[in-house]
Amino acid sequence: MTDILQILDETGAKVGKAPRLKRDTLLRMYRAIVQTRAFDERCMNLQRTGKIGFSIPNKGVEATSVGGAAAMDPDTDWIAPHYRDFAMMFYHGISLEGMFDNMFGNCDDNAQGRQMPVHFSFLEPIKWLSISSPLGTQIPNAVGVAVAMKKRGEKGVVLTTFGDGSTSTLGFHSGLNFAGVMKAPVVFLCQNNQWAISCPSSKQTKAKSYAIKGEAYGVPGVQVDGNDVLAVYRAVSDAVKRARAGEGPTLIEAVTFRMGGHSTSDDPSRYVDPKLFAEWEKRDPLTRFRNFLIAEGHLDEEKVTAIAAETADAMMAAARQAESKSRPPLGSIFSDVFAQMPVHLEQQMHACIQHFAQRDEAVDEKGEFPL
Repeated sequence: MTDILQILDETGAKVGKAPRLKRDTLLRMYRAIVQTRAFDERCMNLQRTGKIGFSIPNKGVEATSVGGAAAMDPDTDWIAPHYRDFAMMFYHGISLEGMFDNMFGNCDDNAQGRQMPVHFSFLEPIKWLSISSPLGTQIPNAVGVAVAMKKRGEKGVVLTTFGDGSTSTLGFHSGLNFAGVMKAPVVFLCQNNQWAISCPSSKQTKAKSYAIKGEAYGVPGVQVDGNDVLAVYRAVSDAVKRARAGEGPTLIEAVTFRMGGHSTSDDPSRYVDPKLFAEWEKRDPLTRFRNFLIAEGHLDEEKVTAIAAETADAMMAAARQAESKSRPPLGSIFSDVFAQMPVHLEQQMHACIQHFAQRDEAVDEKGEFPL
């Protein structure tokens, strides 16, 4: 493992060779970070006013998500994410309204209200495995998908992401071991944001880094500045090329910092030194990338203001549209298990709807959900 990879310093000045990316791609990366900030702000407002139950802040870690997402091919590749990677979805153009549908758990929610908010699942425009709350479970799933594609002779690669806390799970260790043995085409991207809820990295591991953990499994490790979107793109892009060429998996540790709570239910001021927030604010990935794009002539202050305003308006419109939709029907609890619902389940469904309707809990014969 080499020293930490960095292309942009804290001011946005180049200190390494930047990858050759088209202007449209660079602006798409920038917009994804801006969208994530706006989505976070809208969700925080919705949660604080009681309209949704829960959300996960992403401020500070967006460069890791965007850099990783930009290296993936949506036509062939899969992403098996954890729950703090919203910017990946924005980069790949997943519908804003579709994301808010999940936040409200409405009738158009892909999960039909069965998942917590922020537990997204999509097959278009990127193959996005459903987010799961238990830590590390997506890691062996990702390896399984990667091995299956390899056996079929496909050229797809799987990117799986997780936080530093997930490196202490069985899924992490079994996933890396299996991937190393099978030379699976998978990229492990550890978002080291310094905290697993209130547990700091110093109490999570005694290893010199998280990237070094791959050595035990025959998996090369790379440590990258997680607030430098171009450096993350370079690291993940190189790992994807290795995987696609049949050279096996890579473990990447993106060193970043969570500039907020673990969730909307968390108060980070109870366990994070305020000086840390001030220190990492100077390394803000959005400011850093914006400064680089302006210096390169891809952005100006007028365009920066316009993108921020357009994004805020789009988030507001999508949230209002999702909020206006009805809840999933009560009968949806019984669906999506069998191609044709068995008689006994159909009987249970009708009994359930009738039960709540008789209790006058706002459930009619169509099965409006009793919430």
